[in-house]
Amino acid sequence: MTLTASAGLALVLAFLFSMLGLGGALLYIPVFSWLGYDFKEVAIPTGLLLNGVTALSAGIYYLKARMVDVSGALPLIVTSLVGAPIGAWVSGYTSEQVLIGLFAAGMALAGARMLLTSRQPESGVLMARTKRLTLIGVAGLFIGFFAGLLGIGGGFLIVPMLIAIGYPTKRAAATSAFAVIFSSFSGFAAHVSQGRFDWPLMAVTLIAVVVGSQVGARTMKEKLSSAWIKGGFGVLLLGVAVKLATQAAR
Repeated sequence: MTLTASAGLALVLAFLFSMLGLGGALLYIPVFSWLGYDFKEVAIPTGLLLNGVTALSAGIYYLKARMVDVSGALPLIVTSLVGAPIGAWVSGYTSEQVLIGLFAAGMALAGARMLLTSRQPESGVLMARTKRLTLIGVAGLFIGFFAGLLGIGGGFLIVPMLIAIGYPTKRAAATSAFAVIFSSFSGFAAHVSQGRFDWPLMAVTLIAVVVGSQVGARTMKEKLSSAWIKGGFGVLLLGVAVKLATQAAR
């Protein structure tokens, strides 16, 4: 029953998060924890795997639709690949309560910012190329570290950063989905190398996220406004942040 519930929830979450340019680990991980799986040993590595698969499935679609800024994503990918294994290693020496608290704080900050900017018009003005790529590369190192530490792909940090630099919301979401693929699988490999996995859970949820992410990517491209994407993103993050903060305080 738990595996069936996990697959059903993964399907819905992949649909929602692929529209936002995220892999879904922000909710995969707490959901698996609430279903009774160990937060550090099972929820985090499984969340990273599904995060990567969701982002990969959506990212392929966005690439074909020419929505991804590949040149802008490359420095982010390179530096996040360096940071993710370091974060995964550090997580082995960090208590579960601290991880949950950091997770909640990060989501609250990102969610609040997205809500505050959801009704603002798209800037349409990108930062100068050299400055932009340098900032993205440096940010990627920290995003990769926290991705590996907390078991996330980093999309909830990447999307607001790209929007702040001047990317239109849909392009930021599509570029984030592409970049998240690499940090997710890098962090997942680091966790699995330390013996953290649950193969039955991974197998049933993998199928669900492939289906959900493809439907979500098409829905974002064709039917959603930028304001809806940012507003929905903000509400979702704040809601989960409150739930996790409550859990960490117990």
